Amino acid sequence: MFNAKQILIKYWGHTSFRPMQEEIIQSVLAKKDTLALLPTGGGKSVCFQIPCLMQDGICIVVSPLISLMKDQVEHLKSKGIKSVAITSGMSKDEVDVALGNCIYGNYKFLYLSPERLQNKMVQERIRQMNVNLITVDEAHCIAEWGYDFRPSYLHIAEIREVIPNTPILALTATATFDIINDIQEKLL
Repeated sequence: MFNAKQILIKYWGHTSFRPMQEEIIQSVLAKKDTLALLPTGGGKSVCFQIPCLMQDGICIVVSPLISLMKDQVEHLKSKGIKSVAITSGMSKDEVDVALGNCIYGNYKFLYLSPERLQNKMVQERIRQMNVNLITVDEAHCIAEWGYDFRPSYLHIAEIREVIPNTPILALTATATFDIINDIQEKLL
């Protein structure tokens, strides 16, 4: 099994971490719920991708936009890392096949929306997966969108009923003190 720095070099070609990345990765590896506030371009994705690659199992990434999910999946695939996004443009059969492949360990990353995470069939399939981390990307959306535009954001933490001992990593570049408190209250 590779260590964090070896994975950083192998997949990203960097010889050192950016500020706070290593501390966040260590917190995640210690199975601690973690809120990471890093600037745009600060390397937030590495903070969940590296610990997932260091462990058996799959990382579930909750993301607000299909375009972000597709970009992340394509980026990972370009590095030879098997990943899939469940999006609204997929048929029921395509979703079923993708989730089945996640159960059987064919993917390291599963990207989906908070709304999809609320789906009972999806939750039942997640129950069968070896999930090593739940990552909420753009976690400020919990406070900014959860109360009106996308209420599913307020229910993300309910996934703990399905996979109770899985740590959650909340990532954002945009958070006031009130938003940080809201993320902690609703998620961690």
